[in-house]
Amino acid sequence: MPGGAGALMRELPNARLVVHPRGARHMIDPSKLIAGATAVYGEEEMERSYGDILAVPAERVDEAPDGHVVDLGGRSLTCLDAPGHARHHFVVHDPRSDAFFTGDTFGLSYREFDTDQGAFIVPTTSPVQFEPDALVASVRRMLSYRPSAMYVTHFGRVTDVERLADDMVEQVEAMVQIARSCDAQEPRDGRHEAIAGRLADYYVARALAHGVSMDRQAIVEVLAMDIELNAQGLGIWLDRDRH
Repeated sequence: MPGGAGALMRELPNARLVVHPRGARHMIDPSKLIAGATAVYGEEEMERSYGDILAVPAERVDEAPDGHVVDLGGRSLTCLDAPGHARHHFVVHDPRSDAFFTGDTFGLSYREFDTDQGAFIVPTTSPVQFEPDALVASVRRMLSYRPSAMYVTHFGRVTDVERLADDMVEQVEAMVQIARSCDAQEPRDGRHEAIAGRLADYYVARALAHGVSMDRQAIVEVLAMDIELNAQGLGIWLDRDRH
């Protein structure tokens, strides 16, 4: 989603927007993206989360292919193509902080689930471009840089990167198996609910094993939107993979 980029660019008249080549046209004309996201989230949630989404003038948009370097006042930031969650994602490597800014490619990490074991990570397979093999490859590519931290959009800085990367890969594989199992066992009109239910069971079991002290209901409440969107994304992937 373009989110607040257009509004921010309006307030920063000298700024330029660096964006994946696949996403540039949607920043310049966000109408199709807004329509697609509204179909997923609904009008009320779109208004609550994003408000007015403004276009960015084309002359202020810089496309960033794989390996594109941004010189930010002498600080080099490298953009790496990172499909899997979506085909228009890149991640940004910052050697000075020895970290990546990962967007959604390195999943979601809610601070409510932090324990003595560290952070808790959940992959995000929200519609409509989830590709499990590409996501695993993107995670492993980031890991090859041996970063000391990841800055995930939702939410904040996480360390213990190798453990979390292993968790991401393990969960992606498990989520794919859940989706395929439900696809084989459930009627089409019941598949989504079956995937969502089994994802909830899976995430709750992992959270409890991680030492999260909440009960099942509280864990599911935190993850409710993600469970729904992940189930949708897995369903779309199943149908696309079939064809």
